[in-house]
Amino acid sequence: MDRFEVDEVVQQALDRLTLLAETTTAMTSTLDPYEGVQRVCRIVVPQLADWCAVDLLEDDGRAHRVSVVHRDPEMLPVGGLAGPLPEVPEAPVGPLARVLAGAGPLLLTADDLPVPGTPADTPPALQLEPFDQLGAHTAVVAPVRARRQVLGALTIGRTAERAPLTLEDLATVEDLTHRVALGVDNARLYRETQHIAERLQRSLLPTLPKTGPLQLAARYAPAATTAEVGGDWYDSFPLPNGSTTMIIGDVTGHDLRAAITMSQLRNMLRGIGCDRQEPPGHILRRLDMAHHSLYPHSTATCLYSLLDQDDEGRWTLSYSSAGHPPPLLITYEGDTRFLKDGQGLLLGVDPRVERPHATARLPARSTVLLYTDGLTERRGEDLTHGMTRLRQHAAALARQPVHTFCDELLAGLAADHADDVALLAARLPPDPLRPRAD
Repeated sequence: MDRFEVDEVVQQALDRLTLLAETTTAMTSTLDPYEGVQRVCRIVVPQLADWCAVDLLEDDGRAHRVSVVHRDPEMLPVGGLAGPLPEVPEAPVGPLARVLAGAGPLLLTADDLPVPGTPADTPPALQLEPFDQLGAHTAVVAPVRARRQVLGALTIGRTAERAPLTLEDLATVEDLTHRVALGVDNARLYRETQHIAERLQRSLLPTLPKTGPLQLAARYAPAATTAEVGGDWYDSFPLPNGSTTMIIGDVTGHDLRAAITMSQLRNMLRGIGCDRQEPPGHILRRLDMAHHSLYPHSTATCLYSLLDQDDEGRWTLSYSSAGHPPPLLITYEGDTRFLKDGQGLLLGVDPRVERPHATARLPARSTVLLYTDGLTERRGEDLTHGMTRLRQHAAALARQPVHTFCDELLAGLAADHADDVALLAARLPPDPLRPRAD
C-alpha cells in the first residue's frame, strides 16, 4: 500500500469518526427524539449518502416517518415524505418492514432494491416511497435498536453518481444507528420519568373541601424543564371551630426526599392545626419544632392562614408566613395588594423564635391567592418584575370564575417556568346585606 492509499484510509477513518461524533452530539443536545433524528439526517446527507430517512415506532406500535432529507431539497415532493406508515404485517414484505420486524441491517444492491412504481394499494407502498421518488443504486436499511427492542429504522440511499455502499459502510451505519437508538431511548425514558414524577406529585396533593359559599380552587404545574418530583404543595381543610385553613408551602429540593418531606409536613400540619386551633403563628412554631426534630438538615417555606366569617357575614384572613411569598388580595373591582405582614424565618432555621401573625379584612367577592415562587421568579430577573406581573394578571381576572382565574394565571405566567408552581385561591361570596349591582 503506497503513501497515497495510506492517507486515503486514514482520511476515511477520520471522516467516519467525525460522522459518529456529530451524530452523538445531535442526539444528546435535545430531548426531542424527532428533532434529534432530523439533525442526524442532515449530518448523514451528504457525508454518507444522497438521501436519508428515519422511521420511528410509536407507543401503539405504528411506524411514523419522522424525517426525510435529500442533498437536493428540490427532489423532495411538496410536503415531504414524512408521516404515519401502515402497520407492519405479520409476514413482513420489503426491506423496511423486515427491519422494523427485527431483521437487519440490510445492504441492498440494485438487484435487491424495490422496483419503482409499486402499486399504491399494496401494503408497503408508503414504506417504499423514498426508493420510488428519490431513487437509489445501493442502500442500507438498519434497525434503530436499544435494550433489545426495535425503536425504528434508518434508511440511506446512494444514486449511481456515487460509489456504491459497501460492507464497510454497513458497519458505519450500524454504529450510527446504535447512537441514534441511545438518544431516542433516553428521550423516551425521560418523558416516561417526567410523567411518573408528575403523577406521584399530584397523588400527594389533597382534594379541596366544599365549604358552603366559599369557593376554593387549586392548581399544580410541574416544572417544564425537569423530570423530578418537587416540594411544592397546598392544602385546605375545615377546623372543628369552623375556620377554613388555606396552606401553601415549598420544601427545598427537587427529588424524592423533598416530596416525602413535603407530604409528611402537610400531614403534621393537619394534625397540629386540628388539635390546637391556635393563631397561625403558634401553629407554625409547633410545626417548626417538629420539623427541626425530624428533618434537622432540611428547610422549607410555608404560609398558614385561617379564613373566618363573623356573625354579620364579614370575612377575615389570619395568617403567618415562614419565609413564603405573601398572599395576594384581589378585590372584585380589580384592586390588588400583597399581604406582607406576619413574615418570619423559613422552617428549619431556628424553631425557638416566636412567629408573628397578622389579620386582614377581606371585601366581599374578593379573591385570596396563595402561590409558590415558581409563579413569579425568573432566572436573571428582579423579583419585583414577577410580582408586578402577577398583580396585573390577577387584576385582569378579578371577575372570572375562580377555576378560570387559576387556569389563566398558569397560562399567562407559567408557560415556560423552570420550577414547580402551586396555586390555592379562595373566592368570597357577595355581601348578604347588600344587593349585587350586576
